[in-house]
Amino acid sequence: MPATALQCVNLNIFVYAGGMKTLLRTGLIGFVILLGITPVMAEIYKWTDEYGRIHFTDSPPEGSNSKPVDIGPINTYDAPSKILIDETLSRSTGLPVNKDKVIVYSTTWCGVCTTAKRWLRANKINFREYDVEKSSKGKRDYKRLKGRGVPIIMVGKQRMNGFSTSRMTQMLRNAGHKI
Repeated sequence: MPATALQCVNLNIFVYAGGMKTLLRTGLIGFVILLGITPVMAEIYKWTDEYGRIHFTDSPPEGSNSKPVDIGPINTYDAPSKILIDETLSRSTGLPVNKDKVIVYSTTWCGVCTTAKRWLRANKINFREYDVEKSSKGKRDYKRLKGRGVPIIMVGKQRMNGFSTSRMTQMLRNAGHKI
């Protein structure tokens, strides 16, 4: 009995699906092999040509006196080092930092800064405010603190970027404030 068109199509799909499985299996094996080879191929070599020019390549040229180059970690980010707040602030004021002193670095246009200052006043917390755009001391301290936004609120050596009532309460209690 001759095969119908539908049976031929089904047969072709079956053969195609089988080929696809083989292709995927082969691709996966190749990918795993490449992963194993990659660290070996990641070296950088430094060599000098006959004209005295220095070259950097991923494979050493034949017959040269190439040396592997240690390039250290790649694509890493080092966070800013921890700033010693008391040193930073005492440099600008010439005075040691009080454990319970509250300083707010803010701007006039910042709504979160306004909320923070309103909360501090409502809780009868004395604070000193420096505008990081208008005050030279504010600009200087903001730069030393590596500020990225406002407000920056200092309670002694403790620092808060932004404002949270629960965090502010915790910082003030840690500094000995009754709140």
